[in-house]
Amino acid sequence: MDDLTGYPRGLTRRGVLGLSVALLMLPRSAASAEASEILVHKDPNCGCCTGWVHHLQGAGFAVTVHESTELHLVRQRLGVPADLAGCHIAEASGYVLEGHVPAAAVRRLLAERPKAVGLAVPGMPIGSPGMEGGVAEKYDVVLFGANGRRKFMSFVGAEMAG
Repeated sequence: MDDLTGYPRGLTRRGVLGLSVALLMLPRSAASAEASEILVHKDPNCGCCTGWVHHLQGAGFAVTVHESTELHLVRQRLGVPADLAGCHIAEASGYVLEGHVPAAAVRRLLAERPKAVGLAVPGMPIGSPGMEGGVAEKYDVVLFGANGRRKFMSFVGAEMAG
């Protein structure tokens, strides 16, 4: 250490400043920057929607909530088929999340980035995130879009099923 500057020998204040600026300017990947941000559209009087929001937050997602009593209009705008409707709807990095989709499925969707509109958990399966209590049901998370639908993952409660 240089006793006059407090920096290691050969490293000046200007050098530290330059290094700091360079580190701040390193590009973050768009996927990682967006992956943690989710906009949830929910009914203001729904407790299970709030439970799902807490599930996402507990998994490390930054969640913004927009309350609305006209969720059917949001579903229509985002292209969710009526038979896949759940309780609430969300937007995450260009994808739609309909219903009680577990955080593990959201993470996989954002990591793999398949060509699709999004994921849906139709209905309100008991034991799914936000619907805890009672005996957890097995349910599928459906990937949907212009290329049709397919099972993306299966869960019992918030845990992946075999």
